[in-house]
Amino acid sequence: MKEYEGADATFYDYYSTGLEGDVQFYVEEAKKAGSPVLELGCGTGRILIPVAESGVSIVGLDRSSAMLSIARRKISRLSVETRRRIELIEADMRDFQLGQRFRLVMIPYRAFLHLLTPEDQRRALGCIREHLMDDGRLILNIFDPRLDIIVAHQGSLGAALKKGGEFIHPETGHRIVVWDTRQYDPERQMLNQYHIFEELDNGGRVVSKSYSPLTIRYVYRYEMQYLLELCGYKVEALYGDFSRGPFRYGGEQIWVARRR
Repeated sequence: MKEYEGADATFYDYYSTGLEGDVQFYVEEAKKAGSPVLELGCGTGRILIPVAESGVSIVGLDRSSAMLSIARRKISRLSVETRRRIELIEADMRDFQLGQRFRLVMIPYRAFLHLLTPEDQRRALGCIREHLMDDGRLILNIFDPRLDIIVAHQGSLGAALKKGGEFIHPETGHRIVVWDTRQYDPERQMLNQYHIFEELDNGGRVVSKSYSPLTIRYVYRYEMQYLLELCGYKVEALYGDFSRGPFRYGGEQIWVARRR
């Protein structure tokens, strides 16, 4: 079962709404950099579209055809002027050739964590570097791992179902309840997670159920710093939130790095 190709793509915008202030942050950074901008892991366009609406030309790259189809439907409803600033490409961030270089490459909403091995991480960062202008910058955010949470989600305890929220089905009008189960593998720095979507009719009966897998590899602060330096970047800033506050353990890692 592929990630972000089934129910998780269809329901993505309803249960995965981003982090506080992230859209405004990336729009501000894109406007500061100027056109063109590249977003990797652009998904359904949650950040890409506001960037284009702000006047910046942006290329969005994602490996999920289902997510890109949703993005295209959204883009089709925009003004002609905004649509002209957007290009979507189905490709893998580890290996892409776009024939142009960018002032800014962004990897929002922890999409970097879909790279599951150090080799994949280095390949992606190397490919990104080749697509940056000489003074171009890379900005990405990932969560900062907390050891207490990792320990608590090991073994059978971690496999327990927990309610992750609910929303209204965009087509049937039924209530969708989201459950998730997650287990950490500390040795490999892996998080294996399932989202389960239960569709309930007006009587509260389950009329359909969908399962969506998610596997990511979490990255520690200094590991990320050394990885960026190894791959030819100079770290300019590490923020702990999208108001550009200081880094705090267990929060967010928001990295700003310049091509060396």
